[in-house]
Amino acid sequence: MKFSTTLLVAFTLFKVAYSPAAENWPQWRGPDASAVVSSGNYPASITEDNIAWKVELPGRGCSTPAVWGDQIFVTSGIDGSDGVVCYDFAGKEQWRHLFGPERAGKHKNGSGSNSSPITDGENLIVYYKSGTLACLDLAGKVLWESNLQEQYGEDTLWWDLGTSPVLVGDLVIVAVMNDGDGFLVTLDLATGKEAWKTDRVYEVPKECDNSYTTPALSSDKKVIVTLGADHVTGHEVQTGKLLWECGGLNPAGEAAQRTIASPTVSGDIAIVPYRRGEMLTAIELGGQGDITGTGKLWEVPAKAGDVPTPLVNEGKVIVLSDRGDLTCLNIESGEELWTAELPRGRAKYFSSPILANGLLYCLREDGAINVGRIADGYEQLSEYNFDEQCVATPIPIRDQLFIRGSEHLFLVR
Repeated sequence: MKFSTTLLVAFTLFKVAYSPAAENWPQWRGPDASAVVSSGNYPASITEDNIAWKVELPGRGCSTPAVWGDQIFVTSGIDGSDGVVCYDFAGKEQWRHLFGPERAGKHKNGSGSNSSPITDGENLIVYYKSGTLACLDLAGKVLWESNLQEQYGEDTLWWDLGTSPVLVGDLVIVAVMNDGDGFLVTLDLATGKEAWKTDRVYEVPKECDNSYTTPALSSDKKVIVTLGADHVTGHEVQTGKLLWECGGLNPAGEAAQRTIASPTVSGDIAIVPYRRGEMLTAIELGGQGDITGTGKLWEVPAKAGDVPTPLVNEGKVIVLSDRGDLTCLNIESGEELWTAELPRGRAKYFSSPILANGLLYCLREDGAINVGRIADGYEQLSEYNFDEQCVATPIPIRDQLFIRGSEHLFLVR
């Protein structure tokens, strides 16, 4: 580890100085799930010299850590069990907890810990491929534990469970979209007991009902927006009532149109990639009933990415393809504003792009991270390779950058 007593003191002072409302990363893609940080001074170049430390992780996982205060929460397999570890900002382990047996990943880029943890500053929610869903306090005490597969049926996804829980007020929402079956289930945050459950089943071609996406909340947090089974749906958060549904995402009825990249909500618009990233559509929220014919503002062919989730900033949609193509579109019209191509490699982009005060971070599966500046186009600034598999999304926080690899957690300053 490369840190000193001076650095530890600096971290301690920083802990006191930061603003909790603005300086936490409570879930995958950040405080408002936008993947955008509007201010700060983040590294435009990554070298060995500005890697403050790296710590070896106890097992494999692909989840993006959650950060609150001076605590970093990382889920992974640990000695054959589902586990979660808490580190401080000096990279020192504070505590760990092991649950039941791990159900290991099937895909070479997957794991039993693909789902990212989420916290509200008091509670930490973790979810695993085994079906275990649990709530802990930030000191590592388990408040409740459940297993969704034991309660509601086995996981029948063709590949590894990828959706992350959504926390809104006193509710924990999980999308379960299996082969031949789909539903949303919501648990009470305090007790872990079911608040509501609603089926989400559509007649679709083979594998199309397999969805690995994470739902998004409307800007007022009253509607949960979910992508899967060739449909986007809006359900009422408090009751699970279906408010609207938008189909037409697979008009030719093709098989194997499973969904991985998640929807992104900005204002009253949901940006939705489909057809394995070959198409992109914008859906206006707030409709009623079947809005297939009326709810789409636009839909265009796009190199949107099968896996990376789009981001929206200042009325512009930025999408990253699995191969490293960047496309920027106007959110109101779908008009293409600019395109760029990241440095090529044999590996693909499974991590979603992050924008931190104008700097775009795109992390490739082989550990290569490309940093560029976004203005009227894309300007490549630097490239660095962490030399291990990287699937989790980077975390920009307090002018620093966390990178979670398959073997290590890195802090870049």
